[in-house]
Formats: sequence, C-alpha cells, structure tokens
Amino acid sequence: MTLPDLGSLGLADPAGKAPATFPDGAQFRIEIPSVEGPEALAAVVETASREGITINRVSQGSGAMLLAESELREMAAVAAAAGLEICLFVGPRAGYDVGALAHLGSAMAHYASVRGNDGLRHGVADVLRAIECGIRGFLVADLGLLQVLRRLQADGRIPAEVCWKLSAYFPTSNSATLALLERLGATTVNVPSDLTVAQLDELRGAVSVPLDLYIETSDSSGGTIRILELPALARAGAPMYAKFGLANAPGLYPAGEHLVGTAVSLARAKVHRAAIALEWIARLDPQLRQSGPHAPGSAIPVV
Repeated sequence: MTLPDLGSLGLADPAGKAPATFPDGAQFRIEIPSVEGPEALAAVVETASREGITINRVSQGSGAMLLAESELREMAAVAAAAGLEICLFVGPRAGYDVGALAHLGSAMAHYASVRGNDGLRHGVADVLRAIECGIRGFLVADLGLLQVLRRLQADGRIPAEVCWKLSAYFPTSNSATLALLERLGATTVNVPSDLTVAQLDELRGAVSVPLDLYIETSDSSGGTIRILELPALARAGAPMYAKFGLANAPGLYPAGEHLVGTAVSLARAKVHRAAIALEWIARLDPQLRQSGPHAPGSAIPVV
C-alpha cells in the first residue's frame, strides 16, 4: 500500500508555510513557569524591571484551588498593572486524588487527568472562582475538561476572552495531535521540550495557535538548556512562548507557605536566565521581535 501524502490529510507541508507572528507582529514571548503565588509573581516583576526585560506570561502548576481568593485577586492586580498574562493550572487532578495509578511508575500518564464527574465539577468550580477574581488564563491537561470548559464558554457562562493553555503533561509530539487540540479549543499548546527544530517546524505548519516550548527544563523533565538554540526555535515555532524552567533546582508542587522562599528564589533565577537568553538573541538574531507589555491576544487579568 502506498503511504498517503500528509497534505491530503490536511497536514500542511512546513516548507510551504507562511511566516507567522503574534497579533502585534512579534515572533516570540517570554514565559516564566511555576510562579506559585503572589510573592513569586512580585519577584518576577521586580527582577524583570531590574534586568530591563519584558516577561509576557507567568504560569502556575499547583492549581488555582490552592490559592486564597485574596491571593488570586492580588496576583490579578499585579499582572494587570504589569501587562503580563497569568495562566493558572486547574487544581483538581489525579495526582492529588486517592487513586493509585497517579502515584506509581506510570504517574506521568495519569497525574493531571481529572477523575470522575466530581473531578469535572470541581475543575469547573476552580475555574469559575478564579475568573471571579480576575484571572483569564488556565492550564488544562484533560481533554474532557477542556471540552466542558469550551462548551460553557460557547454558552456565555465563561467570558470569551478566557484562554486555555494545554499543559505539558499532555503529550503533543506530532502535527495530527496538535491539529486535534486546536479543533477542541486549545488557544495555546505546550509541546515537548526535546523537539528538534525540524520537528517544531512541522508542528507549526499544522496549526495557527501559539506554541509553548521550554527552553530550559527542570531535572524531572530532562534538565535541558537550549538557550543558544532559541533563535532557531523561535523562527521555527513562531508565534511561540519561550519558557524558562530551571535545571538543578528543587520541585515546588504542591506549593504553599512552607515553600515561599524557595519559590521566590527560583522565580528570580528564571527571570535572570531569560535575560541571558535575550542577550544571546540580540547577538545571534537581532531581527527577532518579542512582544511588549499589554500585548494583544494575551490572557491578561481583568480587574
């Protein structure tokens, strides 16, 4: 049997794709992940100001449900003033539940899934509470939950400007999967941090939504540091969020008062890493453009 041409299946040849950008014409934005609370967010904003750089997005992994409403409102106010977007992970997940699979050797396959209809209801409740506090961006790793949230959005029960970021816990390694996620309503998608430039180019040819790629990862995700590759990765993946995790650093999930000092220290280090990467972009590919604060098409909180 002759193998079908992927173009005939609706999967574009990346060689023929048009250059893509964010609505403001920029090719990339900077994201700091695992910003777990108001103190860490304040550290990001202060360090970025001191370094003279723009951070476009912060994301959080422990879950909106582990933040008090006062903390959610504080984070929304700080981010809105700085013109940066926030994406909070939807809290309920198998990794916090009593089921065994999320705690065994296959944990990654189950950790961020939502268990049962109660899990779906709790996930929706977590999102609605954060929306009331001004948050407009959420990390989702369960496709059923994404579908439920998008239906609520289509019915007008969730504001139209709310953005849905597909988590790195969901594997997205080929263009067919990525195109499916776009059809299901993902507005930005994490792709694996170990993709080659050519593979990233293939994924970009399949969809128009922004791609989110870790330039540096935690040790649990490989401990990769691809700062000098960033210009080529940004060209291939544009529009792309360049994410700066941190190798050789402790984990934070689930975060809380007992880890505030560590979270703040890691947030500062990640911003400094981003500043170094921007120096390399200026040296290696100065024509690459980053979005500024208050960029259009962002999940900036509403206060």
